[in-house]
Amino acid sequence: MASSKRNTSQKSSPGKGRAGKKAPVRTASKRAAATSRGNGHEGRLQQPKSPQPPQHQPKPGQEHQLDPKPRYEAPHYTGANKLKDKVALITGGDSGIGRAVAVLFAREGADVAFTFLKSEKQDANETKRAVEAEGRRAYAMMGDVRDAKICRKFVEQTVDEFGKLDILVNNAAFQQHQESLEELTEEQWDQTFKTNIYGYFYMTKAALPHLAEGSAIVNTGSITGLEGSKQLLDYSATKGAIHAFTKSLAQNLVERGIRVNCVSPGPVWTPLNPSDKKPEDVAEFGADTPYKRPAQPEEIAPAFVYFASEIDSSYVTGEVLTLLGGETTAG
Repeated sequence: MASSKRNTSQKSSPGKGRAGKKAPVRTASKRAAATSRGNGHEGRLQQPKSPQPPQHQPKPGQEHQLDPKPRYEAPHYTGANKLKDKVALITGGDSGIGRAVAVLFAREGADVAFTFLKSEKQDANETKRAVEAEGRRAYAMMGDVRDAKICRKFVEQTVDEFGKLDILVNNAAFQQHQESLEELTEEQWDQTFKTNIYGYFYMTKAALPHLAEGSAIVNTGSITGLEGSKQLLDYSATKGAIHAFTKSLAQNLVERGIRVNCVSPGPVWTPLNPSDKKPEDVAEFGADTPYKRPAQPEEIAPAFVYFASEIDSSYVTGEVLTLLGGETTAG
């Protein structure tokens, strides 16, 4: 997630680097044994359905305070070394989709750097722990993607730590509902665009010199960027811009062998909406989908693996993949 704080510092994981110990690998059997949510081969996976408990948080939101906790461990997902020894950088990797992507990237063999805001440190610590539990290194960096200098520093720190960069995931976001255009301030408009699209531009421009043939950029879009949302005028506009940026950048980089794609989900249970909506609206979040619930982050993350993995998607670039819980129209 992302908001208005601009300070930056690096937070190394205790198990990282040449001198650090690798965390014990958490095997698929142990992950499956740790949950009783159903068996992926014998029946439908059980996920929390709406209504959720009414709740609200101040921005940028804390995952550890959500009820129920977002599910990110994907206990039935077995890695296959699709990203073996790759290095990924994920913005907004402390919580929500970003954390789930970090965990599955690590399970597929990647080391993971990710960004977070100062107020999100507790969530960031959990992401580090989860990546290290997969036997890979984690590197957490504090700062705000609205600042181009900080974005360049994120990339520099990642390359200094891991020696290279193979995958960039642009994911940090800011969202604030407003009932009308008159209530949407210029300050909010600027913050939303600076976080959601300027940040993607800054990060991509900083990362590009380090990306080689076979590298991948994966952006996080939204169904609101395809269908619009009457109370998210600024957020929807940025997500539409992300979709166009994805397709245009894919065309620009195809001859360099760098793939660019976008995952565009519907409602997902992350801190983004409980830090934005009224408690009674949070309770019904996602209830209007055919699945009658929001997605869990662990259900969205495999799409990022698909786009990041050359094994899976070597012929795929410029795509916007919608994950909508049964909805069959988008735009």
